[in-house]
Amino acid sequence: MPNVTLSLGKNSYDVHVSNGSLDSVGFFAARARLGKRAALITDAHVYPQYGESVRRSLEAADVEVSVHVITAGEEQKSLSQVEKLVSEMVAAGHNRSSFVVALGGGVVGDLAGFVASVFYRGIPYVQLPTSVLAQVDSSIGGKTAVNIPAGKNLIGAFHQPRFVLADPISLLTLSPRDLREGMAEMVKHAAIRKPKMLVTLRHIAKEVPLGFSLRTIESLPEVIAENIEIKARIVEEDEHETSGVRAFLNFGHTLGHGIEASLPYGQLRHGEAVSLGMRAALFLSRKHLGLQAQEEREVLETLAALQQPLVLPEEVDPADVMEHTAADKKFDHGKIRFVLLRALGDPVLSTEITREDLQEAIAHLTTPVSLN
Repeated sequence: MPNVTLSLGKNSYDVHVSNGSLDSVGFFAARARLGKRAALITDAHVYPQYGESVRRSLEAADVEVSVHVITAGEEQKSLSQVEKLVSEMVAAGHNRSSFVVALGGGVVGDLAGFVASVFYRGIPYVQLPTSVLAQVDSSIGGKTAVNIPAGKNLIGAFHQPRFVLADPISLLTLSPRDLREGMAEMVKHAAIRKPKMLVTLRHIAKEVPLGFSLRTIESLPEVIAENIEIKARIVEEDEHETSGVRAFLNFGHTLGHGIEASLPYGQLRHGEAVSLGMRAALFLSRKHLGLQAQEEREVLETLAALQQPLVLPEEVDPADVMEHTAADKKFDHGKIRFVLLRALGDPVLSTEITREDLQEAIAHLTTPVSLN
C-alpha cells in the first residue's frame, strides 16, 4: 500500500492509498485512538455506494456512529448547512470526545472538515475521499471551507485530518466527466512540480472517455500517491500559506474560481473551471515570463486529451468573471497574487498581474485553441 506522510509536527498524519481501504476505516480509527463516537457525514450519491460498509467497519471497531446525509452538490457548502449538521450532531449526543468522518468528494470533505473545525471549537476528523479531485488534492492539507455569495471558500479554517484513506476502487462508480475533471488537478501538479507526469496522464486519458476499468484501477494507487506526494511536500513547506509556497497549488485557480462562480453551481465542474484557468495562466506566463510555447502546448494537449474545456462557455460574461475574481481571497492590498510558470515545474507567485492582464487573459479564453 503506498503511504504518504505529511510531517507537520503535532499535526502530522498519514495518507493511505490502497484499493479496498474504505473497508478498513475502523481499524485505522482505533489505531489513531479517535474515540468511540463518530459522526459520518456524506452525501446522497455516495452513501448508497459506501456508507453502510464504512459504518459497519467503524461499528466493528466498537465506534457508535450517527449518519448525516446531505444533498449532493456544491451549493451544500454553506453556513446554513454547517448549522444544520452541527445541530444534528448535538441532537445525536456528540461532544468534544467525538470525531467526524468525511466520506465523499471535495464538497463533503471541505464541509465536514469545517464542521469538525468549529464543533466544540474543534474535534478530530478523518477524510475518506471518493473522487479523483478529493483523493489527489482537496482531502490533503487541512484546508476546510464553505462558500458565500461573494465567493468560493471565503469562510474556512486550517484543520488537519488525523488520517486520510484514498481508495481508488471508489472511482469505479464515477461518471467519465467526473473522472476527467478530477484529473485536471493532476495536470496542475504536473505543471508546477513534475512535468514528466503529463505523459502518464495522457496515457491514462485514453481510458477515461469510457470510465476507468479494473485494470486501470489496479495501477492507480501509484499515480494517486505520486500526486499526493507533490501536494504533501508543498504543504509541509507552508502549512498555513504564509511563505507563498503553498500558493503554487493555486495554479489555474484564480480565474478558475471566478469562472466557476459566474455560472450556477454545478454547471461547470471545478476541474473544468481550473482547466480554463490554467490556459489563462499559461497565456500570462508566456507573455510575462517567457514560458516556451512548446511547454504551454504540452499542458494544453494533456487537458485536451482529458476532454477538458479550453474555451470559455458562451454563457459566461467576462465582466462577471472579473467581478468574482476581484472578490477572491488571493487579492492582497489591491494586488492579485497570481501563479505563473517560468517553465514547467518552475512556478512563480507574481503580484505584477494587473486588471488589464486579467481582462486580456479572459478574452484569450474566448478564442479557439489550435493544437495541430
